[in-house]
Amino acid sequence: MELWKTVILGLLGGMGLLLYGMFIMSEGLQKIAGHRLRSILSTLTHNRFTALIVGALVTMLFQSSTATTVILVGLTSASIMSLKQTLGVILGSDIGTTVTAQLIALKVTEISLPIVGIGATIIFFSKRDKYKRVGQVLLGFGLLFLGLKMIADTMQPLKDEPFFRQMLMSAGDYPLLTVAAAALFTFLVQSSAASVGIIMIMAMQDLVSLHSAIYLLFGANIGTSFTAVLSSLGSSREAQRVATAHLMFKIAGVLILMPFVNPYALLMTKITASPGYQVANAHTVFNIGIAVIFLPFINQFARLLEIIVPERKLPREKLLKPKYLDDKLINTPSIALGLASKEINHAADQVFDMTQSIIKIFEKSDIDLLDKINKKEDYLDILCKSITNYLTSVMRQPLSRKEFYRSMSHMHIINDLEHIGDIIEKDITYIASCKISQRCQFSEAGWEEIKDMHRRLGDLMRMANIALSSNDAELAVEAIKGHPELARMERRLRAQHFNRLKDGTALSISTSALHLDLINSFLRISEHIRNICHEIVIIQGNDSDINYGHLIDDKTISCDDYTIAINN
Repeated sequence: MELWKTVILGLLGGMGLLLYGMFIMSEGLQKIAGHRLRSILSTLTHNRFTALIVGALVTMLFQSSTATTVILVGLTSASIMSLKQTLGVILGSDIGTTVTAQLIALKVTEISLPIVGIGATIIFFSKRDKYKRVGQVLLGFGLLFLGLKMIADTMQPLKDEPFFRQMLMSAGDYPLLTVAAAALFTFLVQSSAASVGIIMIMAMQDLVSLHSAIYLLFGANIGTSFTAVLSSLGSSREAQRVATAHLMFKIAGVLILMPFVNPYALLMTKITASPGYQVANAHTVFNIGIAVIFLPFINQFARLLEIIVPERKLPREKLLKPKYLDDKLINTPSIALGLASKEINHAADQVFDMTQSIIKIFEKSDIDLLDKINKKEDYLDILCKSITNYLTSVMRQPLSRKEFYRSMSHMHIINDLEHIGDIIEKDITYIASCKISQRCQFSEAGWEEIKDMHRRLGDLMRMANIALSSNDAELAVEAIKGHPELARMERRLRAQHFNRLKDGTALSISTSALHLDLINSFLRISEHIRNICHEIVIIQGNDSDINYGHLIDDKTISCDDYTIAINN
């Protein structure tokens, strides 16, 4: 009884160290390379072979194919990556996760304590965040293998327990049950690396035969895909297809190899006599084999997934929700900020459509169009509130300096977009409804002036939206320069309207208040567009370490000024 108590406590402690080590190592790596991760995954995965390599490398870093797949689910849900792109990455991630098994076979666990010591020393004595993150990665890496070493030491006495030894050695006699048990365990710990590590330790201590270990490996490979399936529930159909693909790759690989376990085990024993290497090689060859089999048929597999997981028609209340935000990726700030950027672009498109529709209301005196704009503004409110809450949650995570400034700029941009929507809903639609109800008309000259100012405003907003979606600081600067021109135009049009009043133009007299309020609303919208472009300049300056302050007039703050303002 005392032995089992010691074993259970040792296993719990070892698993805790292992999982915590993986967590802080992954977190440290995301801080180091996270801001590049989204662009790497979205740009280097158009070719299936480069996608395979990228998937393997990313998973080698994070030491978790589950983490990679969950990130892919979020990116496809946000339409940043297509299904075909992700399939190659998934196959690569399965190869990347086998590196941990090879390191265990190399007995890296024996140097886990020095690695922990080096990592902790760097964290405590470094003053720069960059070095602290490196220390965090080393500490996590060391704790991971220290946890495995503790599990190995704890399980050592079980070799002399006949019941436990007999139970494990007979696992190969019940292959389906063994696969299911390993899959369940892997799902619960949410780490195939942990499961494979334990299987290798049992093999190295002669607690399981190679046949039993292979069945356990099959289960571990299937179990690691369950987390991604759960994370995709409630996401877009494309995201669900990604998770389903990971599960299907694993199940198909197991079904293909299950009848050939005996010759497969024999092949592993001919490659090496070491039980640890035999299990590690079995795991590696299995995942490489899946990639070799399925990589040439990615296009066909994508079409099959579209049949298995078809599109669905959503009710209106489902459509009135953010398209790209994914709460499951909040703890991955680099990806979450990319999703927030996509959603902000979506909100900016709604604002642009509303602005473009303004002139049609006055032109056609259309009440139905007025109602459509008000409904669009309601949707904009939902988007702005959702994005603000999402960014607030992201800012509670550990962020790099650039990520923090980017979050703040996103907050300012969404605030300005919301203000533009409010101006259109509360002011311009009120002016339009007054004009329609009173059945009054602008003078011919006044109407041409309004259309001209609206056209200039539309050009300014189009320029700002393109700059926002493409992170083009120079285009944003050009848009900023357009605001003073619009301000001068508003003053000129006001003066010309007063001249018509002085001349006694009847239509100008009857619509004077409406005319002046409308061009003033256009000017206020242009002020918020200018503010948005300021933030684009700041974001781009912080992302590239280039000060764009010199590109705009003296009233524009530079990135350094913004940094000082935030810190103070």
